[in-house]
Amino acid sequence: MKKLKNFVTPLHTSSKRDCLARMNDNKVDCMIKAKEYGFDYWDGDRRFGYGGYKYLPGRWKPVAEALINDYNLTAGSSVLDIGCGKGYLLYEMILIQPELKIVGLDISTYALDHAKEEIQPFISLHNAKDPLPFKENQFDLVISLGTFHNLKLFDLKTALGEMERVGKQKYLMLESYRNEQELFNLECWALTAESLLEVSEWIWLYEEFGYTGDYEFIYF
Repeated sequence: MKKLKNFVTPLHTSSKRDCLARMNDNKVDCMIKAKEYGFDYWDGDRRFGYGGYKYLPGRWKPVAEALINDYNLTAGSSVLDIGCGKGYLLYEMILIQPELKIVGLDISTYALDHAKEEIQPFISLHNAKDPLPFKENQFDLVISLGTFHNLKLFDLKTALGEMERVGKQKYLMLESYRNEQELFNLECWALTAESLLEVSEWIWLYEEFGYTGDYEFIYF
């Protein structure tokens, strides 16, 4: 049953961000470009997204270790990552447990084309708002990090329902806020988010749409 986790927060808080500077830098134009999820978003200027999303050995290792240990993943366990991007987390997971059965999905052709070569056979194009092409309880663990807040509310019902359907265990990480300052910072920083919700609103939504998995929020 749902538990609040702390897997990504230490990694997230290790980076500094000038939220106000992004808001003052033609942010509307940057949002439009970012939502193409192409070169500019991943590897272009920081104003459009990541500012260069490169593989840094070991950066995602603590998160990979936490997922494997917390959800008791062993040789032969299956993992689905919805919104896998360039797949660096999945790659770190198979470095730790090479016999994991991994599947990654993402909306970005660019990200998939520039993923680690070792995992490219296991990742494919998919929009998180659409039904998943998998059977009920097909995966031992379904994860999604930093993706579902990019969906509109009416698409979240399908996305959460599908995550619930195909996973025996689930973990979901989203951007959120707890106070006015964090809301302001999030509004300044977020380029692709469609659903900017306070923590209690997300938890209410999980109940409303029948999501029973674990969750985490990151704040700005």
